[in-house]
Amino acid sequence: MFDIGALELLVIVIVAVLVIGPKDMPLAMRTAGRWIGKVRKVSSHFRTGIDAMVREAELEDMEKKWKERNEEIMRATSLSDESKAETPSASAEAADTTMSGPPPTDKPTPAEPKKASPPKSTSADQPDLPLAPPPTDAAGKA
Repeated sequence: MFDIGALELLVIVIVAVLVIGPKDMPLAMRTAGRWIGKVRKVSSHFRTGIDAMVREAELEDMEKKWKERNEEIMRATSLSDESKAETPSASAEAADTTMSGPPPTDKPTPAEPKKASPPKSTSADQPDLPLAPPPTDAAGKA
């Protein structure tokens, strides 16, 4: 805010010591510190108030946008409801003669996921099983 360098600060301190005097300097510094603290409090209070006003203005703008968007959605919904209400007999007749299932909607329906079928087993998938031993007679001959 104030661009005070080291040289300017040194000049101010020298002038203050000459004008005020070394004896009253601590009291003057204490008084200056109190005034600076009060100015900082007032400025932070002012800044907080400004920030709150900006936030309120932003919230009002967002509420207006939300309200407009809500009205658009409600209008679109009421239009689609009115179009359905105007032609219930025609859609009922069409459903009776040509369609079996739910009536069509304006929204695209998601594709139904295909059910995974179990994999077909092949002879290559089957492990080689040993064959049953050949039948033998009572004497143990094959």
